[in-house]
Amino acid sequence: MKLETKVNGVQVDRLLEIMDHVKAQPDLANFEFRAKNRWKDGTHSRAEIQAFYGVGKEDASRQKPHVYDIDEPTVLLGNNRGANPAEFLLTALSGCVTTTFIAYASAMGVKIDELRTELDGDVDLRGFLGISDEVRPGFREIRVKFFVKSDAPREKILELMNLTERRSSLTDTLQHGVPVRFGLAS
Repeated sequence: MKLETKVNGVQVDRLLEIMDHVKAQPDLANFEFRAKNRWKDGTHSRAEIQAFYGVGKEDASRQKPHVYDIDEPTVLLGNNRGANPAEFLLTALSGCVTTTFIAYASAMGVKIDELRTELDGDVDLRGFLGISDEVRPGFREIRVKFFVKSDAPREKILELMNLTERRSSLTDTLQHGVPVRFGLAS
């Protein structure tokens, strides 16, 4: 009987097994994630996330969709019925860098007692409002700060942070861009 090895709550044996499967069958690495959104009123909309494609097949393991209300604060004409899209982007990035950090720490056998991330970013509304073509409508910069409690040496924590910066899929997407194609459904 094989004993399960967990580090930081991550099943390391399973992680290594997944890596071996993907090395042997690279097509298993191709995923398609999806989100749906429906406008409700004003700046309020509701997003749903449920099925996705991964590991060579459609995944329908989620019995119910994850539902997120999206809105703006009152100063931006909203009613605070949810985080705004910029805050959701920061939230998604925080989840990705946290997951990446913990996955690599676990694979390397580094026990983490506590991990928190705090993110903030700067947006100049003149770009979004069309007041200035000199100002981009998106984030000018995003800062990620890690708070780590571990017995590991500082050098190991810095190595994990650098690995996270290089391997986080959302960090890569934001730093290097990705084509976004718009289309009108028939």
